[in-house]
Amino acid sequence: MITWEDFEKVELRVGTIIDVQDFPEARKPAYKLTIDFGEFGIKKSSAQITQHYKKEDLIGRQIVGVINFPPKQIGPFVSECLTTGFADENGDVVLTQPEQKVPNGSKMF
Repeated sequence: MITWEDFEKVELRVGTIIDVQDFPEARKPAYKLTIDFGEFGIKKSSAQITQHYKKEDLIGRQIVGVINFPPKQIGPFVSECLTTGFADENGDVVLTQPEQKVPNGSKMF
């Protein structure tokens, strides 16, 4: 079990995807995302979401990301945040997103 204080340390924030690029060097099919987290800046993330999402459908979509992990080297790419999602029955990722539009940088609580 974790405490409420532990949970509060995780910066789960809403951001809007502003750019999507293919990531052919990734071991598993993935995109390189550029996400606007408002006052927390623009961050990059690698996301294995190619099964459910086309690049052009991701632009402007809000997602939930963890923005306070240290940067992670993924092949030639540095991921600056974790894009969150849930695995479907086949293990393919479905993005976590707010039901309605909220300001970029809003914290999940």
